[in-house]
Amino acid sequence: MTTALFTHPDAERHITPPGHPEQVARYAAVIDALADLDLDRREAPRAEEAEILRCHPLRYLDRIRAAIPDEGWQMLDADTHLSPGSLDAALRGAGGAVAAVDAVLSGEVANAFVAMRPPGHHAERETPMGFCLFGNAAIAAKRGLDYHGLDRVAVLDFDVHHGNGTQDLLWDEGRAFFASTHQMPLYPGTGAASERGAHEQVMNVPLRPGSDGEAGQAAWRDILARARDFRPQLVIVSAGFDAHAADPLAQLNWDDADFAAITRMICDMAADLSAPVVSCLEGGYDLAALGRSVRAHLDVLLEAGQ
Repeated sequence: MTTALFTHPDAERHITPPGHPEQVARYAAVIDALADLDLDRREAPRAEEAEILRCHPLRYLDRIRAAIPDEGWQMLDADTHLSPGSLDAALRGAGGAVAAVDAVLSGEVANAFVAMRPPGHHAERETPMGFCLFGNAAIAAKRGLDYHGLDRVAVLDFDVHHGNGTQDLLWDEGRAFFASTHQMPLYPGTGAASERGAHEQVMNVPLRPGSDGEAGQAAWRDILARARDFRPQLVIVSAGFDAHAADPLAQLNWDDADFAAITRMICDMAADLSAPVVSCLEGGYDLAALGRSVRAHLDVLLEAGQ
């Protein structure tokens, strides 16, 4: 058994304006960092409409389709832009997450990483925001629940920004446990510890600016104790690497080794429960730190999959 890597060149067709942090070069930084690893490399397919509709209504999908420009950019909000190739890229991000769930639950691979952009965890039910169009992690969770008939899925988010979109999409879903560490205060302003979900199945652990990796690891030990009690049959990771000390968009002070340690804790918990892991790329905006951190994350996934 090995680790699957889902990618597609369409990730480079989502083009943001000059100077935008969620840039095409992020994809190259990730792919280059993983170039020498022995991975089961697979093409991320476009998500079928039905998969998007597990989390977003048709009117939202139609709105995104209609907003795709013939050239240049269409601004959805101050942070979120569309280019002519954005829909294909976003559909392959969601489709890669769905295909990864299928691959791990069929036993084809031990775990999987979906290295696509744009990210997804800020996209709410009917609101694109924070660089995100579709809620990839939530869509993956719903694939496990609704298509594969699982009873319990955990979505674990260590991006430095709160995954408000994933929380929104899973707020009423008692079969899904959602947990997040994130800097607070910081965009998007959600993620207080008091936000617990309609079924008390949401766990938010805000971290103060300047917090180091030790604080992050401690938070994840607490989260994973709660996740273990939930006994998920599948674990989805929203893997954002912008809590790194070098990242320009936040003020946490994690390093590559912290991402490896947290990934190892997640994989150990999942292995104890015989729950496969699917990880989806979210943020990370210093290119060098992103490459190193993704590599550290995949080194652990590969080790866990052996």
